[in-house]
Amino acid sequence: MAQEIELKFIVNHDAVDALRDHLHTLGGEHHAPDPLLNIYYETPDKWLRGHDMGLRIRGENGRYEMTMKIAGRVTGGLHQRPEYNVALSEPSLDLAQFPQEVWPNGELPADLAERVQPLFSTDFYREKWLVEVDGSQIEIALDLGEVKAGEFAEPLCELELELLSGDTHAVLKLANQLVSQTGLRQGSLSKAARGYHLAQGNARREIIPTTVLKVPAKASVEQGLEAAMELALAQWQYHEELWIRGIEAAKVDVLGAMGLVRHTLTLFGGIVPRKASAHLRDLLTQSEATIASAVSAVTAVYTTQTAMAKLALTEWLVTKAWQPFLDAKAQARIADSFKRFADIHLSRHAAELKSVFGQPLGDQYADQLPRLTRDIDSILLLAGFYDAVVVQAWLENWQGLRHAIATGQHIEIEHFRNEAINQEPFWLHSGKR
Repeated sequence: MAQEIELKFIVNHDAVDALRDHLHTLGGEHHAPDPLLNIYYETPDKWLRGHDMGLRIRGENGRYEMTMKIAGRVTGGLHQRPEYNVALSEPSLDLAQFPQEVWPNGELPADLAERVQPLFSTDFYREKWLVEVDGSQIEIALDLGEVKAGEFAEPLCELELELLSGDTHAVLKLANQLVSQTGLRQGSLSKAARGYHLAQGNARREIIPTTVLKVPAKASVEQGLEAAMELALAQWQYHEELWIRGIEAAKVDVLGAMGLVRHTLTLFGGIVPRKASAHLRDLLTQSEATIASAVSAVTAVYTTQTAMAKLALTEWLVTKAWQPFLDAKAQARIADSFKRFADIHLSRHAAELKSVFGQPLGDQYADQLPRLTRDIDSILLLAGFYDAVVVQAWLENWQGLRHAIATGQHIEIEHFRNEAINQEPFWLHSGKR
């Protein structure tokens, strides 16, 4: 088994030549483009996908390899997934060659080999550079081609940095150098994810509102921080993908996701000092200004500012960059129960909301919109320990108030304000439970 660690970027096709020229300046070993054909497999009932497994055969220069990728972790565009590779003499599946540990129950399901069938393919040329960064070996791959599933197809224009040996920090260091060039955006959609979407009919991707964050019952405050930031980053990347595919309304959600990053930093600010995220917040400010301006989606998401901001957030998470800034007291607090932290802060945010909106504000409601948005975001991050239906019912009045303020619906503002401030708390240790 190998542990695959790679960072993926989508490349603006207009920037390919300049990017290639820059990659040639890095030294190392260059490999001219080679054709690669990958065929991905699935069962009619999506058994592999249901177990977070991906099965493919790759063909390159007359050599074939069967690969199974199993559940791992994706942070931004940084993919960390165990994978199993088996050399084949011909492009035919032979599942029995995988070790037993691949399978969820420790053995190959009896009928799986008969049920799997080709689902989609990726057909592209891969140009490679092998470079060394701080003693670590990294493969840079530029992939140009397409992914196809039945009648559907879409172009591939991607850059992947894969760690062959050494430390993940080296991949991030190289990535920071590369995003100084325009035309790159960090992407979380793998080739396989695109292929599965095409194979399922290529339905229009829809805007997905941020939902209540769910974390394990015994999660620490630090795990809550990581989960909150990963949620914000996932929302950012998903809606950026929609925006660049022509769904203009998704721009608001991109900015909302970036706001969620800021609100997360504020929520945990009593433990993680501001200086721990100063660089990240500066890059967010620059990126928000670019996105909020009247530039096109393509211009906005492929700018250096946006690429650097997203990469900084990824690096902040992967390296736990807050840790060096924590004293012994903060270390103890961040290791404490996130459930306890959540209950305390739910009470604080609810109290702030009631204090601000306890009385009609006349023509001053718009001034409180940023505060209301921050408090709603914080509650979304904190309320995951409670019944989802109850939480959503409580949130809907505050979300309704926010929408009414944003759209200037004065009668609706007072309706939702009254409903919201008279709600009973749903969390423990609120003074009423």
